[in-house]
Amino acid sequence: MIRWLVVGIGDITSKRAIPAILAEPNSRLAGLVTRDPAKAAPYGCPAWTDLAAALRQSDADAVYVATPVVMHAPQTIAALRSGRHVLCEKPMGMNHAEALSMVRAAEEAGRTLGIAYYRRTYPKLIRARQLIADGAIGQPVLAELNCHSWFQDEDGRRSWLLRPETSGGGPLYDIASHRIDILNWIFGQPRRVAAQLSNVVHRSAVEDSATVLVEYDGGARGIVDVRWHSRQNRDDCRIVGTLGEIRMSPLSGPRIEYPGGAEDLPVHGNVHYPLVENFVDAVEGRAELRATGASSVWTDWVTERALSSDRAS
Repeated sequence: MIRWLVVGIGDITSKRAIPAILAEPNSRLAGLVTRDPAKAAPYGCPAWTDLAAALRQSDADAVYVATPVVMHAPQTIAALRSGRHVLCEKPMGMNHAEALSMVRAAEEAGRTLGIAYYRRTYPKLIRARQLIADGAIGQPVLAELNCHSWFQDEDGRRSWLLRPETSGGGPLYDIASHRIDILNWIFGQPRRVAAQLSNVVHRSAVEDSATVLVEYDGGARGIVDVRWHSRQNRDDCRIVGTLGEIRMSPLSGPRIEYPGGAEDLPVHGNVHYPLVENFVDAVEGRAELRATGASSVWTDWVTERALSSDRAS
């Protein structure tokens, strides 16, 4: 049984992470850390306004970090050094150095560090990865992923995303990170990055659009295009090879099409449930962790180089 301390009560935790913990049979909610104690009242468990106090007083085995990105590294490192396992929201840190410091802290503490790249648990992405390994599309040469939506935090719930000092950046950090992680998970270690960021519609302090080009060993390239200024939602994914292609649009939907076949492989009703389940199984020695800190750090590497590329241009 894994006892969880959840840090931050926002959309992700209230709608996904906490329900996943409550539903997972080998998990128990042991406490919450929030600036607003009223948010913790419905859960009927101990609550703190200070992480340090919670780490001293809680009997938690694992910590779920779901605060703004600027707090990920310090809170994750504090939890690891207190002897807890950590599952941290994405992206790992504000930059590559922060992400590496989180990995080192986990190694030094001998604890498990997972990152909430839950799309690695999507059945159709697992299927696509296997199809590519089996040569279904020949040599993979190109992947294209986009995510277009409208975001300016009109309801006031996630204003921290529009402040680079708390979020790191706009859609590059928020929604591109998932798609860059998919590329890294499928193709391996990235080698070169080029990118352009811009404010096409919104004049906020973070970009409202980003286009990233990543190159991998073997010549495969990935293109990720993300935008917060589109009234037309898009969530497309296709992977092209020398013998054919895999199409998975929308990415969050069940459909996968490939040479000679097509399948419907729906995701879990709560996309965080398989993430939490896998983390618990990994901590208890029943499975390998899908999204480790050591593998997820490469997304922060790509993001940092994307920012450098844009500034240089």
